[in-house]
Amino acid sequence: MVKLLKLKPVFKERIWGGTTLRDSFGYDIPSEQTGECWAISAHPNGNSTVENGPFEGKELSWLWDHHRELFGHVTGDRFPLLTKILDAKTDLSVQVHPNDSYAKENENGELGKTECWYIIDCKEDAEMIFGHHARTKEELVKMINSGNWNDLLRRIRIKPGDFFYVPSGTIHALCEGTLVLETQQSSDTTYRVYDYDRVDQNGEKRELHLSKAMEVTTVPDEVGQNNHHTSKHDSTIITTYVEEEFFSVYKWEVSDSFTYKKTTPFLLCSVIEGQGQVKADGETLQVNKGDHFITTANADSMIIEGSVEIIVSHP
Repeated sequence: MVKLLKLKPVFKERIWGGTTLRDSFGYDIPSEQTGECWAISAHPNGNSTVENGPFEGKELSWLWDHHRELFGHVTGDRFPLLTKILDAKTDLSVQVHPNDSYAKENENGELGKTECWYIIDCKEDAEMIFGHHARTKEELVKMINSGNWNDLLRRIRIKPGDFFYVPSGTIHALCEGTLVLETQQSSDTTYRVYDYDRVDQNGEKRELHLSKAMEVTTVPDEVGQNNHHTSKHDSTIITTYVEEEFFSVYKWEVSDSFTYKKTTPFLLCSVIEGQGQVKADGETLQVNKGDHFITTANADSMIIEGSVEIIVSHP
């Protein structure tokens, strides 16, 4: 009756990546251009493995397929969510993601990609691209085809602790000097709109996907301010960031002890600061900054002790 699954991440080298995943979290990264930590993932392009208990060494996708009881027997042909940490040493490409119906038809049955970002850290005066200024689809196409990026793209200032909900169809990009925890649908489908005319190590520009991007971009833009709220439970502050169709995301700031009575089959948990221990019906897991774990359907409750900040999500 496994209650807690600690997961080993998968790392991805990116043209825009750096060393912050090592410097901030102590991860053993593959190179000086490591951009992504796929922390809780059952996607075939980066499958997390279990680090503890009787399923040690098993991939998360295998557990989903063979032990669905761990996830409350919820339906679905694939694990629904993917948690990442992104190190944007330089600007990411400007991109947009399709919704489920478009991706299913055009990307071999892949899910669409609605996501959200919690800004763990960023440089002073950091920005991100979030949305666009085109009023009609015709105007969007004209501005993209003419390369009128300054007028098209909406830039906003960001700071540590900010949260952004990024539904499919939203043009967006993280910019340099940003460390982000991303919760998203389990998808790897991205349409690149603009890449600053960068070239890779072979001197080639990366592929753009303008036709598909223009088809899926929401016009006029619908991005808005996310209205999160906080509540206090003894010594713990809970911030509710989003409760939408594909996922709900929270931050738990525990300063002593917090008891959580589960109301959903399973929880995805990422420790972004501090250390402590998690107890679930007799099982105990020591956790530190940079650890990621799942509380399974076998756990009726969970006790967290210590001084720790955790980003928590569920479908």
